[in-house]
Amino acid sequence: MNAVTDTIISMFSYTFIVRAVIVGFLVSLCASLLGVSLVLKRYSMIGDGLSHVGFGSLAVATAFNMAPLAVSIPVVIAAAFLLLRLSENSKIKGDAAIALFSTGALAIGVMVISVTTGLNTDVCNYLFGSILAMSKADVRLSIGLSVSVLTLFVLFYNKIFAVTFDETFARASGVRAGLYNMIIALLTAVTIVLGMRMMGALLISSLIIFPALSSMRLLKSFRAVTISSALVSICCFFAGILASYIFAIPTGASVVIFNMAVFAIFWLLSILKSRMKITAMRCLLFLVLFPLFGACQKAPVLSTPTNAAGTRAVELSADVITPIIIEPVAPEAGADGIIEIREKMFIAQTNDVYLNAEDYLGKTIKVEGLFKSESYEDLSRTFCFVLRNGPGCCGNDQSAGFEVAWGIGKEQNMPKEDDWVEAVGALSYYEEDGYPYLYLALNSLKVKNNQRGAEYVIQ
Repeated sequence: MNAVTDTIISMFSYTFIVRAVIVGFLVSLCASLLGVSLVLKRYSMIGDGLSHVGFGSLAVATAFNMAPLAVSIPVVIAAAFLLLRLSENSKIKGDAAIALFSTGALAIGVMVISVTTGLNTDVCNYLFGSILAMSKADVRLSIGLSVSVLTLFVLFYNKIFAVTFDETFARASGVRAGLYNMIIALLTAVTIVLGMRMMGALLISSLIIFPALSSMRLLKSFRAVTISSALVSICCFFAGILASYIFAIPTGASVVIFNMAVFAIFWLLSILKSRMKITAMRCLLFLVLFPLFGACQKAPVLSTPTNAAGTRAVELSADVITPIIIEPVAPEAGADGIIEIREKMFIAQTNDVYLNAEDYLGKTIKVEGLFKSESYEDLSRTFCFVLRNGPGCCGNDQSAGFEVAWGIGKEQNMPKEDDWVEAVGALSYYEEDGYPYLYLALNSLKVKNNQRGAEYVIQ
């Protein structure tokens, strides 16, 4: 248990993970609540179709240097309304309409980026998901829209319930079914765009489908399925991001794997329920209590540890419990006033500096990596970098790190190419051809070839 607690505390020491968890919880909650209605209305794959429309619009926005979310949200909302209209009043029904939209939008997106910027990292983040690479502006927009979706869902819960179960009866009883279908489409479109940042266009539909289907295996009432779906979605997201941190695996795929595991467990419990006539509540209690019982049975007996010198360490009292308070705070420097780019989350932490540079400018940063230099005759200048290699877009390796620069007259102290160095400097920026570039104004640059870290990093 202590190891798990230490891991969680270590994970939440990264500000960008705190932001990712907040956004992920809200988006997971929105997707799971709407997923119940979409599954019951046999619109499960609308998430897949709208996510492809979102990818197409994001690709176009990126290619033409426009704000991605500002472009994609209205486009996806319009597509959701049009998709709803096609399904109701056209010969193109349900799955055919979704396939029409998804393949067409995906083709447009791929075509646009192939003739402009190419498959760059920004576009691939939306295709495969990258919740750890979010700017503060993205976080604020995501939180605002998620809260709006949840508020509208709660306000119109009864009407959504009515049009979900029996739309014909709802119309006959005076409910404006068309209006509430449009509200469902609106909320779904917004959730899809927000979820693409977490799961990617290829996996976002799983966030809608799995929690609802899992809950329906055991529960029957709409309210119970909705509540269970929300809890399953939140728990699977947290388990997914924790596994992603520990094992350096993609967050979106991790969340889907946990959703699949929960679906399999609920399916087995539903079989147990039908054969042994056990109530759904007892099945859920069994699901929760069995792992806790196993953890208690296997809990290690704490003994007083001994350090390397043979001195007995201070014993920990079981009666003293220190509460852990985790708050989303600005990047904090260490005891020596230096922000260290750690090996554990090297790429994600570096991305956070670039995405939220205003939080880091002027602060001292320490980073280790390979020393690289690039000379350009047309600029009459040599650019120096401290980099590590990592997984790039679509299977291509890319470099992550910082440009570094000395004061005037100190360039002669440059290390050799591919030396392992430790760079310490204040984050600064310069402008060239109208574009700003970040760099570290060096305080020190030490060669540490005998203390090399991992040249290739995953996170």
